[in-house]
Amino acid sequence: MGKAAREQLDRVLSEYLNTAHETFQMLDQTPASSLEKVSWKEVIEIGEQVSKQATMVGMLYTGETPEIKVLEENMAAYFNTLQGFLLLSHGSSVGAGPTLLSCIHGSVKQVVDSSFMLLQGAVSSYGGINHDEVFLNGLTGSSSNKTQKLTIPQLVGAVWNACSALKKTPVTNVTAIGRAMKQAAVSMKDVLREMKELKPASSDSADEASIHDSTKGEDKSISDDDDDSYDDELGNDLTPEEMKIVHLTTSIVSETLAVVKELIRYITGLLQLESAGDGSISVDSLEKLLKLCQETGLQIDELGACLYPPQEITAIKVALEKILSFSNETETELRNLKGFIEDFGKACTSLRSSLRQLETELGCSNVGDLVPKLENLVVSS
Repeated sequence: MGKAAREQLDRVLSEYLNTAHETFQMLDQTPASSLEKVSWKEVIEIGEQVSKQATMVGMLYTGETPEIKVLEENMAAYFNTLQGFLLLSHGSSVGAGPTLLSCIHGSVKQVVDSSFMLLQGAVSSYGGINHDEVFLNGLTGSSSNKTQKLTIPQLVGAVWNACSALKKTPVTNVTAIGRAMKQAAVSMKDVLREMKELKPASSDSADEASIHDSTKGEDKSISDDDDDSYDDELGNDLTPEEMKIVHLTTSIVSETLAVVKELIRYITGLLQLESAGDGSISVDSLEKLLKLCQETGLQIDELGACLYPPQEITAIKVALEKILSFSNETETELRNLKGFIEDFGKACTSLRSSLRQLETELGCSNVGDLVPKLENLVVSS
């Protein structure tokens, strides 16, 4: 009886999962702009209904084993609500650019994944209430395929958290892009902090390095802790010449970060225009600004990696030229949006100055053409 009931529930669950998965795939496509846009508030409200359905499923497992009919009815109600949630979520993405669409997709996926996990857990636990823990795998293409050992209350809690997180999802392109730019800025700050931690070689560390080289291979029983201790010294043995390049590159990263901060200030200003009902904001231009910002962040990462000895001077020059190019393109986009601001120009001027100093230090003709390019970076608005 128990085995037959479990098999029946498995079949029912499989049908529901397939249907919901097909509906979920709609979110990969932006709906036609001619469709009426659904308010995200409606998505949050139906998300609360999903949360309530999860609670009802969890309550079935607080006492005796639920009747199969009762569990099937709860599963049907759950998936009806989940289908409505998916359809409204799709409608909310009308007019969404790639960044906002990704945010919506990510938030909805958390609700879908946690719901699938809960219902699979409910079916897996059927007839085995005394064995409250169930082993689950990701069901909808989650990044982690590791088997998880979870209880029904934990699975219900995961649905609650996913539905609650809907309230934090950005609802406009400007908000989504602004948040993504801030994330890029945070990554740049992390690289800047790591650069500032680089240190010159002291006489003691130099002696230790010499001893380490002379005894290499003599002691094969060196512990992992000793290896870790030696690895921690990476970046603490730069020559005075290398440290000068570190200081100049750190200034460039700092000035680049200042340029990005001014860009974020511009995006913040757009939020005010958006709230005032100004519909003239170009999503394509904003997406391009974000891409430029993120690509700049990648070059900052590259610079940070190049400063560890032995320093990669050629790679440093390539990264600097790309940062310059991205800055130029950012200025062009801001002017197209009529968003060029004086503080942005000042930040670019400081960046130009830092680049000129590093050019002098490197003393290489390959970098000599940076300054002429930079002269056109900031012009009067």
